[in-house]
Amino acid sequence: MPRLSRDDCERLDSTDALGAFRNRFELPGGIVYLDGNSLGALPAGTRRRLDDLLREQWGNDLIRSWNRHDWIGMPRRIGAKIARLIGADDDEVIVADSTSINLFKLLAAALRLRPKRKVIVSERGNFPTDLYIIQGLISLLDQGHELRLVDADELPSALDAEVAALLLTQVDYRCGRLHDLTAMTRQARTNGILTLWDLSHSAGAMPIELNAAGADMAVGCGYKYLNGGPGAPAYLFIARRHQGDVQPAIAGWMGHAAPFEFAPDYRPAPGIERHLAGTPPVLGLAALEVGVDLLLDADLHLVREKSRRLGDLCLRLVEQECAAFGVERACPRDSALRGSQVAFRHPQGYAITQALIAKGVIGDFRAPDILRFGFAPLYLRYVDVWDAVAALHRVMRNKAWDRPEFKHKASVT
Repeated sequence: MPRLSRDDCERLDSTDALGAFRNRFELPGGIVYLDGNSLGALPAGTRRRLDDLLREQWGNDLIRSWNRHDWIGMPRRIGAKIARLIGADDDEVIVADSTSINLFKLLAAALRLRPKRKVIVSERGNFPTDLYIIQGLISLLDQGHELRLVDADELPSALDAEVAALLLTQVDYRCGRLHDLTAMTRQARTNGILTLWDLSHSAGAMPIELNAAGADMAVGCGYKYLNGGPGAPAYLFIARRHQGDVQPAIAGWMGHAAPFEFAPDYRPAPGIERHLAGTPPVLGLAALEVGVDLLLDADLHLVREKSRRLGDLCLRLVEQECAAFGVERACPRDSALRGSQVAFRHPQGYAITQALIAKGVIGDFRAPDILRFGFAPLYLRYVDVWDAVAALHRVMRNKAWDRPEFKHKASVT
């Protein structure tokens, strides 16, 4: 296979159908940002949107903005937009709370819908907060439920008649392996099992078709590929067929059928809105809407195609430039089996990541030894991948990672 050059990558950029989207983000100079799978970059429109909200809506119109600027309708309106990104109908998605809280709410709902079944199946390597939520809910309910953890290849055989719910993250947060959402959902449904998908590492980076797959429930965050900003509000999906049967585990005033009647007894709102709880976080919602609107302007099939090419390029370049330094692939080679990220393994993974950051290449580290690089196709260029791997080559060749300050673990890795 011929060696690739930086010129080859520049030629790929010159024909990139998504290249113009890069100008719609505020990206700092001298930085290659490969961490959009953890925190998306700042859309240029967010600053303008928040400035208007602060100066005019909050500053001048004050509390009147709940009606005048429809602050009260933001969770439903933005949820309907996200629905278009994940293959759902407008009335099946709402923006609320955090991913963890939404997982708690929907898992509790799923167990109520399957009261005679006591097993929850998840993947042994699932994102830890998902597992913590399951464990906490089991302890709270104290009704004999069991969490059954299995490896990915054991999932089909674990889906028996004892299982109430299957909770999976579509893309593995460490290695980037992509579950076949449609196949897993259909197998679960065949056995009467409800599916709850965590889309945090996939939504916005690829087309998702929840309804076509027959999914029951899903959650996702707003701060990764949706570019909603740090701590952005999350969202939840409940298929319309379940909405009338699901009573919220957290019955808050915004989920009441008539919040401003201030009635002492709870009466659930119809449909998806009953899963709201507290007052909507308007600033966070406004920032999230900008990121979602930007994605709606893109063709997600082109986004996915570019994501796969970026990953393939990175794997090829690392093999070309860094194989001699013990950097090992830790993700699927086949791009059809990967999300929008790649991963490598090295005993000094943390220190290498810190050395790269010091050189302006921002990825991240996942214990115990994973270097993780995410690809946000709307603003990442092919030449950025070349520059990142060239920096990795220099770090490894010169052992630039072998410094005390790069080995000291920060609070966030």
